Amino acid sequence: MSQFLQFSLAGLTVGATYALAALGYTLVYNASGMINFAQGEFIMLGAMVASALVAGGVPLLGAIALAILFTTLVGVAVAKFAVEPARTASMTSLIIITLGAGQVIRGAVEIGLGKGNHALPGLSEDRPLDVLGATLAPQALWIMGLSLVVVVALFWYFNATMHGKALIATSHNRLAAQLVGINTTGILTFSFALSATLGAIGGVLLAPITFTSYDAGTMLGLKGFVAAALGGLGSSVGAVVGGVALGVIEAMTAAYVSSAYKDAVAFVLIILLFFVAPRGLFGAKTSERV
Repeated sequence: MSQFLQFSLAGLTVGATYALAALGYTLVYNASGMINFAQGEFIMLGAMVASALVAGGVPLLGAIALAILFTTLVGVAVAKFAVEPARTASMTSLIIITLGAGQVIRGAVEIGLGKGNHALPGLSEDRPLDVLGATLAPQALWIMGLSLVVVVALFWYFNATMHGKALIATSHNRLAAQLVGINTTGILTFSFALSATLGAIGGVLLAPITFTSYDAGTMLGLKGFVAAALGGLGSSVGAVVGGVALGVIEAMTAAYVSSAYKDAVAFVLIILLFFVAPRGLFGAKTSERV
């Protein structure tokens, strides 16, 4: 029982970061109908910048804040200089543009910060906690707790603010939103900025447990996409459920099958999903996003 709880907690911890990545995909998808495959690089960028700043002597909390701010600005730059100029292009072209933007970010980090692994200190002491016989790192509590705070804040934003409702309106019908005066171009830029922020938060939270490197965003981004698709692209609730579910399934596979197959779980799930439930667990239609 303690072993089952141990792997369940590990799955919830990683799943919380997958949920943040999936929410990033969902935001951009709702604002534009496109998939932002630079999302994984936002996760990596936040972690790498924070670790570099800490190594340079910046206090941890200051380094994290600066890393999140920097990553957010990179998200704005991707929207303004890569996506917006090509808004009339096909959706396939826009997706390729985000892939290219991600490669540029990855290459810049590789040149600027090197290829080695980078460590980031945890937000609190490293002494593990005992939970019914299972061991839980304090950083895992930070990951799950802050991820929950972010999710609650996003739900409040979407349902209680005019700007959030404008994003929802844009996701339902872009043309109608424009006709009532909503700046859909600004909504697109904001969605990229917020998705970059979510990615950076996930990166700085996960880095103390797994380390980070210039190529860490590729797998994290793919798993975030799988989580978003698993829950239903366009559904915020689905993104959270999909992320947590993917994390737990991965952990159980590593525990009871083999750790060698852990990373393959996401790709098996996405293949099965296309056959069984192409719209994801929540089956969000285009008119039902967010």
